[in-house]
Amino acid sequence: MRNIRFLLPALLILLFSCRTSSDFNQVLEDIQENLDFGNVSTVIQIADSLKKSSSEKKEIIHIADSLAQIAERISLDFSVTEYKVKAQLEKLIGPVSSGEISDWEEKGWLEWRMIDGEKKYFKRAASNLLLIKEFREQKNQRLQEIANEPDIIFRLKHTEQVFKAANNQNNPVMPVNMKITYTITVHRDVVPDGEKIRCWLPWPNDEHSRQKEVKLLSTSNPEYTIAPDTAIHSTIYMEELSRKGIPAVFQISFTYRSYAQYFNMSGIKILPYDKTSDNYQKYTSEQLPHICFTDDIRHLADSITGGEDDPVTIVKKIYYWFKENIPWTSALEYSIIPNIPDYVIKNMRGDCGMQDFLFISMLRYKGIPARWQSGWMVPPDAEIMHDWCEVYYEGTGWIPVDVYCDLQKSENILIRNFYLSGIDSYRLIINDGVEGPLHPDKKYMRSEPYDFQRGELEWKGGNLYFDKWDYEMKIEYI
Repeated sequence: MRNIRFLLPALLILLFSCRTSSDFNQVLEDIQENLDFGNVSTVIQIADSLKKSSSEKKEIIHIADSLAQIAERISLDFSVTEYKVKAQLEKLIGPVSSGEISDWEEKGWLEWRMIDGEKKYFKRAASNLLLIKEFREQKNQRLQEIANEPDIIFRLKHTEQVFKAANNQNNPVMPVNMKITYTITVHRDVVPDGEKIRCWLPWPNDEHSRQKEVKLLSTSNPEYTIAPDTAIHSTIYMEELSRKGIPAVFQISFTYRSYAQYFNMSGIKILPYDKTSDNYQKYTSEQLPHICFTDDIRHLADSITGGEDDPVTIVKKIYYWFKENIPWTSALEYSIIPNIPDYVIKNMRGDCGMQDFLFISMLRYKGIPARWQSGWMVPPDAEIMHDWCEVYYEGTGWIPVDVYCDLQKSENILIRNFYLSGIDSYRLIINDGVEGPLHPDKKYMRSEPYDFQRGELEWKGGNLYFDKWDYEMKIEYI
């Protein structure tokens, strides 16, 4: 492996002498090579030089900021030393040998990269290893432990009530009224005094049959912009001026009513798809980079479903494959993963959104319309950012499916499979797709380029990444 750091002086000379697009493209190729080799400090230096040498060229400044952002995010995600990861592992599972660590690395269970010439581990590598080990080696025991956790018991009781209330009618049921106060606090002095900070906060779209009566109660700034109902990402936008030594605070408070919905698939007649419709064409197509039909995805989907052509059976087979093979683990930031479905296949793990990207990709490849939906799960004392999806069946419409939720511990097979064709009342729907524009437009690369759950911030000097601010959600059930 050649040391790309020694290319830096030559790159800077080329950078300052760039006169053609081919010169600039060569710089970008060399920067990408640096990223591939983990030379993040080099990339940050080149990006800073790009900004300084192209202060009047907005497009180049945007590219430079994006490159620096990606490099910094890689460095933040892979920040744990060998010494520290060993200490974390021993705290979780007891004494470990260097041989065991090497074995876990070889299996891909303990994630690491070379960063600026030093071996660094993913910041959640140790806790992920524990989840992977339990899934691979003690799966039945772990499932029993999960079934006895308070939030899982609550979920089971709630979905049993939803099942009864639905009464095979497929309508939204079991409404829950909530008041949410969402706060973003920008760390003091990360933006120079007097500069404008732009902020997009999550907002519930009330165009859904399962989410109604949205009412804004208060905002930290009386001037705000709510995204149109047609927006992929539902946001509320505000601005504040930075003040020296004082954190900038953005806050909204709102109420809404959320519904559950359950479809008993055994009682539904599924019609043949109208493959000429816009709906079918749109939701069975690739949406690069993360909804895609790579060779590995095609092979996997075909191997799971065989020659099956019934859409309900195909969805069920793929859903069950996830339950048997893909454990939930904490994820790298999506912005540093080139192809999320391939990552899940290669590593055989992933968080809810990563699993959904693969799930949707496989369904679309098999000719079954599927679309992304996300926001938060908001049950009592267990709120989390969350992604799920919807599957379209001709003659019935869009049906929610949540790959993340485990098969429930119930003797009733319909309750056991609830999340294969149902969803609970405790949701906050923010997104109806991925990688949509924000309203108003964001100038710099987003902290989360595909999804939107925590919020987004920037100022004229660039994007403000997640390490520059904190978020808090307070939920009241009313």
